[in-house]
Amino acid sequence: MDITDELRAFVTTAKTGSFTAAADQLGVSNRLTSKYVAELEHRLGVRLLQRTTRKVGLTPAGEDLLARAPALLDELDDLLQDVSEGSRGLTGMIRVSAPVTFGEAYVGRMLGRFAAQHPGLTFDIRLSDGFVDLASDGIDLAFRIGQSDMLSLKTRKLGAIRSIAVASLDYLARHGAPSEPADLAHHDCILDTNRRTPRRWIFFKQGQDIAVQVKGSFQLNSARAAVELAADGLGICYAPHFALRDELQTGTLVPVLEEFEGLSVEINAVYLEGRAMPRKIRALIDFAVEDIRQSGTL
Repeated sequence: MDITDELRAFVTTAKTGSFTAAADQLGVSNRLTSKYVAELEHRLGVRLLQRTTRKVGLTPAGEDLLARAPALLDELDDLLQDVSEGSRGLTGMIRVSAPVTFGEAYVGRMLGRFAAQHPGLTFDIRLSDGFVDLASDGIDLAFRIGQSDMLSLKTRKLGAIRSIAVASLDYLARHGAPSEPADLAHHDCILDTNRRTPRRWIFFKQGQDIAVQVKGSFQLNSARAAVELAADGLGICYAPHFALRDELQTGTLVPVLEEFEGLSVEINAVYLEGRAMPRKIRALIDFAVEDIRQSGTL
């Protein structure tokens, strides 16, 4: 009997707490699932599961095996898929996470360009500005703004996102244009609460950083919504360049304080530590690096 089938039956049973639920997930009979686990216990010479009439639980040996077996099975699946894809192209599902605005402005279209080169792939794209746990949510690759300090994640830098202060011509005609960052204290500023310091905007000139406290009538947790309010003439917003491209190209919004550099923050691709990277994920990261470089999205 194949030990990989035995391991899959054990892992699925341990995670679901039931032979019946495990059989449903695996697409085999309840009897065969139980047989696989029994064969694995016989092979190892130890009991892995405590069986009761209602559910199954783990023995100490079972806990040790469950801590390591899923990663082993994942690596085996990745290896077999890589060998298969080597002859017939990239296939399978890629689960991607990204911040909402960056996902809407860039990630979705970038994945569309990648998919055009690899028609065997499918994508599950999840946009959220909240914390996403790659392991528990089954995410293969996440795009994150700013550095990650989680030791369980590997990181590859894709570029740096530069922020720009912008306003509509209508707003500037009514209120005048700021000539230096300190002038923002006297303007209606639109605050993006997704920023680490939404009321403190930072600029740079000749290597010196200049921070200014701002206030305004609107605060919201969306860079895209802040841009739209600015386009309606309701204030000055400080937004990442990728969220402003259309408005800058059409002249709906114009930069202010152009003599000062805006804050730059890294954009990274992150993935789980501790397992071999599947070929399709490696290919996607390489594609994103080059795509960002060519498109000048950031």
